[in-house]
Amino acid sequence: MVVQNSVFLPHKSIIRKTMTALQMNAELFRSLGVIAEDEGLMAKAVKYLKRLAAKKEDSTLLTREEFFANIEKAEQELAEGKGITFTNLDEMNAWLEAI
Repeated sequence: MVVQNSVFLPHKSIIRKTMTALQMNAELFRSLGVIAEDEGLMAKAVKYLKRLAAKKEDSTLLTREEFFANIEKAEQELAEGKGITFTNLDEMNAWLEAI
């Protein structure tokens, strides 16, 4: 990044990435234009793009294996005496309010 006369000039690599993104965007819409008349191809494209967008939108989702591995780890820690247990709801709420 270079600043000259209080004007921001992005580094060449940023310009190249921006141009690449613009070119990819243009290619995407060009390709969609080519298949636009074929309903079956458009349905496949929409289905794939929705799956791709879902992966981008929520990176916090766990796989089934990760989810059950976390449960097993928690159960093991609890068996080792680690963790917190509550005898009633009021104790749990008090602890939650404190954090």
